[in-house]
Amino acid sequence: MQITSRDGTQLLLHNNTGGFSPVTSTQRLKRKGPPLESGQFRTPTYPSSNQSMAGRNSSPSGGQQSQVTYQQPSSRAGSQLAVNQTAHGAFRAIITAEQHQNGIPRPLPSNMTPRVGANLNSYPAQDHGARKRAVHDWGNRPLAEVDPDLWEIMEKEKSRQWRGIELIASENFTSLAVFEALGSHLTNKYSEGLPGNRYYKGNEYIDQIESLCISRALAAFHLDPEKWGVNVQPYSCSSANFAVYTALLQPNDRIMGLDVLSGGHVSHGYHTQSGKKIPAASIYFQTLPFKVHPETGLIDYEKMEEIALLYRPKILICGGSSYPREWNYARFRQVADKINAVLMCDMAHVSGLVAAQECLSPFDYCDVVTTTTHKSLRGPRGGMVFFRKGLKSAKEGQYTFEKEINIAVHPTIQGGPHNNHIAALAAALKQACSAEYKEYIQQVKKNAQALAEGLKRRGCKLVTDGTDNHLMLWDLRPFGISSSLFEEVCEACHITVNKNAVYGDSSSFQPGGIRIGTPAMTSRGCNEGDFDLIAEFLHRAMQLTAALQKENSKQPQRLFGSNSEIQALRAKVEDFATAFEMPGFESSAVRQ
Repeated sequence: MQITSRDGTQLLLHNNTGGFSPVTSTQRLKRKGPPLESGQFRTPTYPSSNQSMAGRNSSPSGGQQSQVTYQQPSSRAGSQLAVNQTAHGAFRAIITAEQHQNGIPRPLPSNMTPRVGANLNSYPAQDHGARKRAVHDWGNRPLAEVDPDLWEIMEKEKSRQWRGIELIASENFTSLAVFEALGSHLTNKYSEGLPGNRYYKGNEYIDQIESLCISRALAAFHLDPEKWGVNVQPYSCSSANFAVYTALLQPNDRIMGLDVLSGGHVSHGYHTQSGKKIPAASIYFQTLPFKVHPETGLIDYEKMEEIALLYRPKILICGGSSYPREWNYARFRQVADKINAVLMCDMAHVSGLVAAQECLSPFDYCDVVTTTTHKSLRGPRGGMVFFRKGLKSAKEGQYTFEKEINIAVHPTIQGGPHNNHIAALAAALKQACSAEYKEYIQQVKKNAQALAEGLKRRGCKLVTDGTDNHLMLWDLRPFGISSSLFEEVCEACHITVNKNAVYGDSSSFQPGGIRIGTPAMTSRGCNEGDFDLIAEFLHRAMQLTAALQKENSKQPQRLFGSNSEIQALRAKVEDFATAFEMPGFESSAVRQ
């Protein structure tokens, strides 16, 4: 049998080695019997292992050739097709044991019978019930049935969220609408590229979803689409930040942002005391931080300008992960203009407040703005990059951020977008445009003030003596206790907080403070009175930590399980927390 490959090379099937080899000019295909009529198919017959191979000839290279006989269907049973070919080839033909045992062919299953010239109008010609059931059996069974071990762990996490007090400032509880989009069929589709310009086909509706998300992102932050654009594909704010650096900088160009130990984010650059570069920003670019004032904990804008004028970064960053006060964007703009730098804001923590117009907006002054989508914005976990576009000035021409940033996001930094995340973000952004969301953010700020005042009344020291947004920093150093131990005691009591550096710390791994935020418990319905009680829980946890640290300074965690006071505080916390509803799932459905 003669077979032609894509490049025109003629190939032959040979039986004794199962391979293909090119047809030479001296090799010919021999056909016995009358030619096949249209639509006919010859089925092969294979010689047994002990059957002598007829028609052996010497190939031009001296190798042996073997013969495979193809027999015509019963209508022309006497006609045979003989093939001469070489015994060595580059491609192997695989004959399964089911079709060829001891040299005797077995019939193919009925669903594999060749359908030459099948009539599409009569399709399907056979029952598809078995195949449908097979797809349903693996593809439509619930997680509890498919993987009960995983489901059991997930149910425990659901219970933990419901029974505890969540105070990590970067966490929140999202809605059922967001869950439905995240766990949807949209995860099946690959959509590399931007709406209207995808690498793959089949993106008609994906384009509509992403375009809807883009328009809602601009609307949520009150932006003119003629002056601002947005990319909603980043997997996180850290990757969004690095996409901006990649788009606007060359390797070893300079970046300047708030120091991590002063409340900045690690993705803006960070070196340890030993000089180790931690984030990609510091590995591929040069980074130098500015800091807060060592006494007030506020950004020292005079010192920031002095450093910037000497260092002259190409990107100046405002925004951080644990700064409890407003940002003076106008002052940053003045400094950026003096050094001809791009002014970038990472508003990940305050994006919800910006959308609700409950804090100053970086869009009034910055060139590029990045954010996460799951913190105070209360959406799925991901990121966005906003950028100025249109005419910069008559002298300077058009902004060029759009093309550069879009290319940096894809294909430079990441692959296809997560369509389920983009759809979930679109749902969250619609909620962020509502009057109810503005009321929610207002309550977040009221609760933060109540919690801050409650801690201060109980003798606790807060960095900057309070907060202007949704978070605060509690300085534990006056109590002489470890922030690492304190967060473990809180977790044993079912309160979730995180240790955090405060000004004066020498390491972010052994910091002296605790960061606390109010968005998550506000999403569950807590008000100012509830947060005053939460302040009491935190103060009691601090007292327990001090006692444990004094009682067993080496391994105080050993005493958690046997400490009756910890167990009593945990019971009170759980009684408090379970009195509130959970967004996203019914608390009545949580396994006890």
